[in-house]
Amino acid sequence: MADREIREAVKAGEIRIDDFDEKRLQPASYDILLGNKFVISLPEGTTAIDPVNKIFPKTREIDIEEDGEFVLHPGQMVLGTSWDFFGSDKYLIQLSGKSSLARLGLLVHNTAGIVNPGHFLNIILELYNLNSMPIILRPKMPIAQLTFSRMTSDPQTDYEKKGHYAKDNWEHFQGLKKEK
Repeated sequence: MADREIREAVKAGEIRIDDFDEKRLQPASYDILLGNKFVISLPEGTTAIDPVNKIFPKTREIDIEEDGEFVLHPGQMVLGTSWDFFGSDKYLIQLSGKSSLARLGLLVHNTAGIVNPGHFLNIILELYNLNSMPIILRPKMPIAQLTFSRMTSDPQTDYEKKGHYAKDNWEHFQGLKKEK
């Protein structure tokens, strides 16, 4: 979709982007900002991750002040959130990294780049540093971009009916065990 179509769909309520900011609208995408919550894995006490047997590492949640920073070290993968809450019943939304950050070695998602129609969330980002130097991440920095594809028909089963709908996606991580 072109910028004017995205703007019109937001105004019509077909796409929800809380605190829509015209300055972040690109020719065919919309820039989203990094949130202030991160989840890191704790290697202590876990010899291997085994998804089939539901063996996952313990994790720790870190909240960063809005004017703070999170240092992502080389080879480190953490989960983060978007600052922006968004979704649509009429559009498939695709998350992509920003090329300016990708050139620095920052991946923002490994596989979870699709937001199905009917899913409204602060998206979980899979942040990974491919560089040999740390990357400083700051809340509210532009982190990724969204593109939108209009559905040509309504899905037979929407996301909410499949039981995946979560107003606060952060609370619905599957398989994560918080450190006690």
